[in-house]
Amino acid sequence: MIRKFQTKDTDAVVAIWRSANSLAHPFLGEAFVAQEAINLRTLYLPNAETWVLEDNETPVGFIALIGDEIGGLFLEPSLHGRGLGKTMVDHAVDIKGSLRVEVFEKNTIGRRFYERYGFVEVGKYRHEASGEMTLKLALSAG
Repeated sequence: MIRKFQTKDTDAVVAIWRSANSLAHPFLGEAFVAQEAINLRTLYLPNAETWVLEDNETPVGFIALIGDEIGGLFLEPSLHGRGLGKTMVDHAVDIKGSLRVEVFEKNTIGRRFYERYGFVEVGKYRHEASGEMTLKLALSAG
């Protein structure tokens, strides 16, 4: 089941982010990751339209949308490969139509997922805070 994020989900969502982030982004520095964990709680979650994927009323994944951009898509690593990420993006497409996302070039897990879904590269830049090359991807509605 996918439902709207509630403040009570914050600790669970941050824990999911930490697990999935360490798997997808082992190349990121500790200081950057620590700051992003703070930003997730204080900036990203309060300002994004976030949807939580539940299993037996327990959050197991989330997708955060800022307009038509996926600001974050994270799933408990033990549940990867079951179509649950696709379910969350399907939900976002149903709400928003066309979508955009940025993914670190070294994030092979995320890149493969978005490419399989149908996103195409539309740009590339160096992410200032991390120093990592970042791909801009887009998915057209329909």
